[in-house]
Amino acid sequence: MSPEALLEKAIFLDRDGVLNHARIIEGKSYPPQTLEDFKLLPGVEKACREFKEAGYKLIVVTNQPDVATGVQTKQVVESMHQKLRADLPIDAIYTCFHVASDNCLCRKPMPGMIEQAAKDHQIDLTQSVMVGDRWRDIEAGQRAGCRCFFIDYGYHEQQPDKPFERVDNLEAVLARVL
Repeated sequence: MSPEALLEKAIFLDRDGVLNHARIIEGKSYPPQTLEDFKLLPGVEKACREFKEAGYKLIVVTNQPDVATGVQTKQVVESMHQKLRADLPIDAIYTCFHVASDNCLCRKPMPGMIEQAAKDHQIDLTQSVMVGDRWRDIEAGQRAGCRCFFIDYGYHEQQPDKPFERVDNLEAVLARVL
């Protein structure tokens, strides 16, 4: 058996706007501020369960720059991630706490978190999917070599460059992938 045959496939998931409700202020997306505000979107539990049953690893890759700017605490972000792990069959969560000016390799649109997860979990990126609601998510997935799905909420910001598939929610991704 070839080494490639042993590689896993994954669904890479942005957090806010893909798994949980994001706060929308003047057409822009922001993460929830408190654990009490952290609520899963409809259909997310079902979609994640079905992806797992189909043999996909579920990996969250999320930018959380509000920690670096002091708007959010790392403890609150980690408590949200504990809730995700309790509610969903998540295999791993990778978080970038940097701001754009840090020029790190982990902050999306750079593919660093995806590539690290692929290394850590023996994932074949060409057989994997990235799901996001912002151009940064899609570009990171494209750079990593994943098939990309864009949940388009019509935010007032830059749109992703093709190729990607536009969908309404995670359940729509499930229908196209399985």
